Amino acid sequence: GPKANILLSGNEIRQFAKTMMEKMNITRVEEAGKDGGSAEEDKEKRDEYIVVFSRSTTRLILNEAELIMALAQEFQMRVVTISLEEQPFASIVQVISGANMLVSMHGAQLVASLFLPRGAAVVELFPYAVNPEQYTPYRTLASLPGMDLQYVSWRNTMEENTVTHPDRPWDQGGIAHLEKEEQERILASKDVPRHLCCRNPEWLFRIYQDTLVDIPSILEVLKEGLKTRPSLKKTRPASTVHPGRVREAQCQTSVQAANEAKLTVSWQIPWNLKYLKVREVKYEVWIQ
Repeated sequence: GPKANILLSGNEIRQFAKTMMEKMNITRVEEAGKDGGSAEEDKEKRDEYIVVFSRSTTRLILNEAELIMALAQEFQMRVVTISLEEQPFASIVQVISGANMLVSMHGAQLVASLFLPRGAAVVELFPYAVNPEQYTPYRTLASLPGMDLQYVSWRNTMEENTVTHPDRPWDQGGIAHLEKEEQERILASKDVPRHLCCRNPEWLFRIYQDTLVDIPSILEVLKEGLKTRPSLKKTRPASTVHPGRVREAQCQTSVQAANEAKLTVSWQIPWNLKYLKVREVKYEVWIQ
């Protein structure tokens, strides 16, 4: 879940992504627009595409081909699949860095969304009985100021659209090693209760399900959740890095005498201030 008191913004994340891409000799798709004619616009439209993360062993999208067709038809964009099992990481980053949308089941591969261009959308799919509100690291990443990403989550609410694997090893969601009563409780549960990461057997059982994505419901969620059509922002963002939040803000009062009181406001400077090339820093203090 989201860490408390996050001290960084999307600007630092994007700087990190840029450095990583440079190290891998990857050139990001140009975000700056050109004053071209209609031919240029047509080329730009042809270059729009959606990326679907494909998994080959666990947490499968059982109707992946149908989902791809539906996305292509709904957004009038081509759809490409990528796979961590089959492709080198650098080529995956190259593809993601020019995508309008990234669609994936919940999983660590979604950290690659930090390479998406500004204006793109992250679509995270959750298996049956897994509540998106309880697993929010990728929503948090997409929502950081300066990331400029849209985020939508979809949840399978139909038990008949899930395939479970109770006989797999415990770390892939198997529950055969548990007492029979506990197995029956997990099988009957419709919502994974809150738990500590990451060895909870009910959580593992549900997150490793395979899912038949209900096409009408995911298209409805996308229509409602996306504020605008995912399109890459054409203006090159300013390279300004902003200071983070001040830390440990404190307000103390003390009475000096019968007719005199003192109010002291103090804080620690933002963590990244020492890295910024600035001549002076002004702080604004509001007292209510």
